[in-house]
Amino acid sequence: MVEFSGARARQAPARPNAVLQRRGVERVEAILDAAERILGGEGYPAATLKAIGERAGIPTASVYHYFSDRNQVDAELIRRHIRALDQRVSTALEDEARPVSLRAAVDAVIDSMLGYFREHPSCVELWFSGRSDPLRELVQAFDDATAEHVWRLATERGLLREDTPLLVMQLAFEAGNRLFDVAFRRTPTTGDDATLDEARRLVTAYLETYAA
Repeated sequence: MVEFSGARARQAPARPNAVLQRRGVERVEAILDAAERILGGEGYPAATLKAIGERAGIPTASVYHYFSDRNQVDAELIRRHIRALDQRVSTALEDEARPVSLRAAVDAVIDSMLGYFREHPSCVELWFSGRSDPLRELVQAFDDATAEHVWRLATERGLLREDTPLLVMQLAFEAGNRLFDVAFRRTPTTGDDATLDEARRLVTAYLETYAA
């Protein structure tokens, strides 16, 4: 809004609510960034709200203004990871070099998630931990949504029979998720390649029993 006074004009000051809202968003992002750095570098026990606030340069009392406890920070951080993971998996499945076989589709999903986990160790600290019900529910929701996405693409492209139940793909994701968990317990920083290779074989062999 611009106010005019004779030949002179001056910019009206920003609305206080807008400034406060922007500051709140910036602080939330700073808190999440700090939590991610601590989780990835020092592990879960080190990422207390006090440590997160210190790393973000925000007083602990102010951190509690945005997050009432540690579980809320974990949940919001995993939501941010899920948005990025969803984009990465979708791109791998739908770009010009989209998978033309069940094994290629399995590799596209596994490679996308594996690459992301290796780049974001903070995500690994939360993804397989089962530390709280909200985290388990968010991870399960991602698996279910991604399983349905892959199932639709596989049936539309003729990789799976048209009558293949969605349950088949959901179970494939359950098996794959468990083996990812094993792989990152064996080799926490990168995931055990031998276990991941077996995950590819197991999931592909199961899905191929429903191949078109």
